[in-house]
Amino acid sequence: MEITDLTPAERRVWQAFSVGRGVDFTDSGDGGAEAGASWGPERTVRASVIRALLIGGPVGDGEIAGLKLTGARITGRLDLGYGSIDHPVRLRSCHFEQVPHLYGAQIRALVLSDSVLPGLSAATLRVDGVLRITGCRVTGPVRLQGAKVTGAFFLDGAHLGSPAGASAPPPPTAAADGPAGEPVLQLNHAEIGTDVWAVGLVAHGQVRLDGATVGGRVNLEGAELRAAGGTALQAESLTVGTDLNALRLCAHGRIVLSGARIPRHLNLAHARLSRPDGEALSADSCVVGELWLRDTAPITGTVDLRRSQVEFLHALPDVWPERVRIDGLSYRTLAPHLPAEQRLPLLERETEGYLPHSYEQLTSAYRVAGDDAAARTVQLTKLRRHRGTLIWYARWWGHLQDAAVGYGFRPVRAAGWLLLLLLTGTTAFTLCAPRPLKRGEAPDFHPLVYTLDLLLPFVGFGQENAFTPRGAWQWLAYLLIVTGWILATTVLAGITRALSRQ
Repeated sequence: MEITDLTPAERRVWQAFSVGRGVDFTDSGDGGAEAGASWGPERTVRASVIRALLIGGPVGDGEIAGLKLTGARITGRLDLGYGSIDHPVRLRSCHFEQVPHLYGAQIRALVLSDSVLPGLSAATLRVDGVLRITGCRVTGPVRLQGAKVTGAFFLDGAHLGSPAGASAPPPPTAAADGPAGEPVLQLNHAEIGTDVWAVGLVAHGQVRLDGATVGGRVNLEGAELRAAGGTALQAESLTVGTDLNALRLCAHGRIVLSGARIPRHLNLAHARLSRPDGEALSADSCVVGELWLRDTAPITGTVDLRRSQVEFLHALPDVWPERVRIDGLSYRTLAPHLPAEQRLPLLERETEGYLPHSYEQLTSAYRVAGDDAAARTVQLTKLRRHRGTLIWYARWWGHLQDAAVGYGFRPVRAAGWLLLLLLTGTTAFTLCAPRPLKRGEAPDFHPLVYTLDLLLPFVGFGQENAFTPRGAWQWLAYLLIVTGWILATTVLAGITRALSRQ
């Protein structure tokens, strides 16, 4: 391209490129890049001119060339597909008429901050530095599948996609560039060297990070993801080096983190998750260091945490929805520390019904915290729920064990029953003493000892075999004998169960 073919605005850009000097077309009160469609030729640069500069533009002796352009209207399609660009590219506050095509390109650094684009096609892009779309307004999909960025990817404050019912439709070229319903951000299988910085991101559509690898953290603090009825964040098998920070995240749609690996914090504190007609949070088979749901609004929709491993889980009972899936969920520490009665209702919301593992896991957490009383309460509740799954005679035996000694977790009850029966028998046989079997050979009768002899099946005091009651008192004796055997059996069962837990 000859310099004589350039407009005055393009000539400024061409001359500045060779020495790496910036060109700024902005004017106070111009309305920003959103008003770029109305900018005249004094601020217009053809995409073909930019392409010619980046591929074979002049370089001044001893200078570091680079494209630094601010506040320009870029017409035509910027096509750098498979190109190798040795210069940094900075196109700030620019208005793109067509979707830039950077498929397979290799670039030193790419900055598009505060620009307006109908989309970005940059799958398998290679950036030797940072990729920045901070504050951009992108109506179409941002395609970065398989991209590799050695530095960080910044999209803080960006607005992706168009809200439903928006009055201004995207340009025809943008609409034809991808199918309807396509994710607005596609980072699946991308590799980001350090961080994905998306503080304050607003996305009208799905954000996809399936299989992505991030060397540092993913920061979605204060982000707003809107995909009502659909999936707002699809991050299956995501791997991050440190944290996924979603503090104050507002998600209208499903959050999918299945199989994610987050070694430190998954922070959903103060977040709002909503998908009334289905799953709001799907985080099954995850490995997470700490899961924070502190001060999170009550989740609207189902939560799936099956088979996930969490070292530390911070959540109040009221954060959980009416239906959860927690079979196989394991955690070591549960905070804040609350009575077992406040944690147990969650286990009854399991969609699969009674699952013993959930009770064992909660018991283990209380034992780690040193609260043995709460651990026993959880185990007693587990046995009561298990009883409802048994056949009728097993349920009857369970009720008996529960009433007698609380399945071994309430041993004081045995002493209470024994004392009640002992008082009953002593009073009855004091009023009507049984007759001796052999006169002259029987020992002196003692109502208290005689009652103990009937109640305790493994201990003999010589009273039971020496005396026999008459009439209705004989039936009382039978009742004491049977009750004694039942009480002894349930106590032994409880002791055996307690020893097996140790």
